[in-house]
Amino acid sequence: MEETPRSGLIELAVVLRFVDIATDALGQAREEIDALNVYPVPDGDTGTNMFLTVSAARDAIREAAEAAEGAEGGNRDLALAAFGRGALLGARGNSGVILSEMLGAIARRISAAAPGERNAEIMADALHQATEASYAAVGRPVEGTMLTVARAASEAAVALAGDPQVRARDVFTAAARAAREALARTPEQLQILKDAGVVDAGGRGLSVILDAAETALTGRRPVPVASPIGRHAIPIPLTDSLPAGDLSPDGPAYEVMYLLDAAPEAIPALRETLDGLGDSLVVVGGEGLWNVHVHVDDVGAAIEAGIEAGRPHRVRVTHFAEQVAAARHGAGHERDGRRIVSVAAGPGLAALFEEAGALVVPGGPGRRPSTGQILEAITDCGASEVVVLPNDADSVRVAQIAGQMVENDPALAGRVRVAVIPTQAQVQGLAALAVHEPARSFEQDVLEMTATARHARHGAVTVAARQAMTMAGPCEPGDVLGVIAGDFAVVGHDLDEVATGVLARLLAGGGELVTLVSGAGGDGLAERAAAWVDQRHPHVDVVVYDGGQERYPLLLSVE
Repeated sequence: MEETPRSGLIELAVVLRFVDIATDALGQAREEIDALNVYPVPDGDTGTNMFLTVSAARDAIREAAEAAEGAEGGNRDLALAAFGRGALLGARGNSGVILSEMLGAIARRISAAAPGERNAEIMADALHQATEASYAAVGRPVEGTMLTVARAASEAAVALAGDPQVRARDVFTAAARAAREALARTPEQLQILKDAGVVDAGGRGLSVILDAAETALTGRRPVPVASPIGRHAIPIPLTDSLPAGDLSPDGPAYEVMYLLDAAPEAIPALRETLDGLGDSLVVVGGEGLWNVHVHVDDVGAAIEAGIEAGRPHRVRVTHFAEQVAAARHGAGHERDGRRIVSVAAGPGLAALFEEAGALVVPGGPGRRPSTGQILEAITDCGASEVVVLPNDADSVRVAQIAGQMVENDPALAGRVRVAVIPTQAQVQGLAALAVHEPARSFEQDVLEMTATARHARHGAVTVAARQAMTMAGPCEPGDVLGVIAGDFAVVGHDLDEVATGVLARLLAGGGELVTLVSGAGGDGLAERAAAWVDQRHPHVDVVVYDGGQERYPLLLSVE
């Protein structure tokens, strides 16, 4: 792609470029924005939450774009829909939930553009709709926050877009400039910011994102991350002298977040109930899926309100006192010991990894973990030594980026060592974890686990979803495919025949142990494959697990 697009067309390539620049920029500014975080609670995580939200959206749109590569038409809109949903699912904290609503509104407006509409008008209206959606999502909007910055940016964009000579790049240049100017005024609007001598953290994060949009369309570099804004120089480190925000005797003690499956008509009553329980209420989403955020004292009541409205899941509760102490005293408690972080593709596999002592990150085909999820697992596990098992070829790079972010984090540098073992399959992760020995040195343990994973020959059985050409020949929907080391090696019509064909090839080079993991649609397949091994290779040990993974009735490995 051109370094700078020749026109203002809002094409998928430009959107992908934007999300990459925005994610990198927020990653660089994360510590700075965290340090500015004094409102509504000085918990020092606004930058991290906004980064995790955009990172999840970036991972979702890139996966959707890759899946739709070569498809005829519609791939941009499908990718944009994935982008909005990724932001919603990955949103963290008050600022992240608001940001997810903004990003979703922008994505929907781009997709809904009518033929002949000027891109400048589309993007100006997208920013306007994002601002309106964010105000509507917040229970009690407060000026001097990221909402104010968003409104200033959108008003500048709308005012400029009426000129027929104006392009989308000009709209974002004006919006980014207006955001910086509005950000500089936030201490004049919110006393807590003025007392601390800082600008609003969420507003700063939004400014970084708008700068990234300007860069994506013009090629110009954004304002340097650590530059002064007005008379409020940044970053400002958190100190014990900062105001306590919600941590007053009358302020809520907990942050409660959850995803909610509910009908739209249930949301007004939920908002009313939660508004009566606490503050900082934000409810965003639509089409049956919502992200709920609120600060409360009664955690149980907040969750019960969700149960009355629908089905809450992925519930997160944060005690502010502990979080603020961690932010103010340098990343919290002393880290000690060694932990394994493992991606698991099914409930049975998750149980196996957990029984072996690993911290599990849910994953698998179609729902691979984001960089933020793996980063969160590494930082939250409390260990000074962390080994990551991605257990999926596409998740290896994600895990490596998360590991690099930990190494580059000033708060964790020298306190956490991370090693990513490039396991390409779930069964390789099981093999590596089987030889994990905490009593060994970190280097020796990683070496043994890596060697074991590498020597585990792995395969799988799946069913073709569409017509395609494979290394083993053409396949039709419904054909059974045998996978060896990530490549399709067998095409057939019978699960058992393909499974034994894969086993025969894996055992051709010898072996002492066969591991079989049954998945959805593989009723009895693992047991029948085990019987085949017992008959044909009586000196080889066989273990069978119920993995519960989707799309793959059987996973196999030979050691």
